[in-house]
Amino acid sequence: MPSTTSSHARTVADVGEFGIIADIVRDLSMPPAVATGPGDDSAVFLVNGSAVMSTDMLVEGVHFRRDWSSGTEIGRKAVAVNAADLEAMGVTPLVMNVGLGVPGDLPVQWVHDVATGLRAEADAAGLTLVGGDTTSARDVTFCVTVIGQTEGREPVPRSGARAGDVVACRGRLGWAAAGLAALGRGFRSPRAAVDSQRVPLVPYGAGRQAARAGATAMIDVSDGLIADLGHIADASDVRIDLRSDAFELPDPVRAVAAATGKDPLGFVLTGGEDHALAATFPAGAVPDGWVEVGAVAETDGTAPGVTVDGAAWSGEGGWEHFRA
Repeated sequence: MPSTTSSHARTVADVGEFGIIADIVRDLSMPPAVATGPGDDSAVFLVNGSAVMSTDMLVEGVHFRRDWSSGTEIGRKAVAVNAADLEAMGVTPLVMNVGLGVPGDLPVQWVHDVATGLRAEADAAGLTLVGGDTTSARDVTFCVTVIGQTEGREPVPRSGARAGDVVACRGRLGWAAAGLAALGRGFRSPRAAVDSQRVPLVPYGAGRQAARAGATAMIDVSDGLIADLGHIADASDVRIDLRSDAFELPDPVRAVAAATGKDPLGFVLTGGEDHALAATFPAGAVPDGWVEVGAVAETDGTAPGVTVDGAAWSGEGGWEHFRA
């Protein structure tokens, strides 16, 4: 006998694993490059050039909170943080796999909203969902793998920065960190900052633009600009110096800083989760839309690293998992 329970009251346990999968992949269309998508044991697709792959996990309570964000927003974030890694390599996004763990008492409508967000952000990023897995879990957990293609371009590594290069950024910096600080105080405003924490605004297409312009190294800002540029400095064996006066301090970031007694520049330089792009370029090669913020120099016998206005930054440079 059919259930008369509404979809809003039904839980994941009511519909089961295959019902959840059917909801996530409903009405998907595959591009010509994909020969086999969801519904088989593995996906089959063609790649133009070399394949470039990245995987990220998002765990409830660490990367998102359901009382702060809707299912749609969380689904979008799960894709955005992964797609940003492909942008940081300067390649073209192609396909993605999504692993999803959820508790059995989770409302089916919430999972439906997640699927809506996954697919909306995938469309924005240029990705096609070709498979994945679902499982029961104590906390909502995502494991997303994205694959891109080089299309004849060389990927942009972290290890290519050279003395004499300039450092430039594209996208928002500090907004998500300000939003996190606001949400942590129980605020829901400034709305622009809070929304940036819920769903990062990835500058899609900017990675390929940078690659075409001759970027020598690139990274997406997930853990904080100083921390992430530190990865480029270490991999390239260089020093990077940032100019504090080169950074815009947006009104929403200033407002949260004033309300929480923090330095707005600290949000910009050490706040993660905006998933902006930071890259190094030969002098004179910075493309339109990118903002020049610093320079690359030799280590001159010192350790690789990042300074601000010629001096070490006071405090942590960004987020690091497992650090007490």
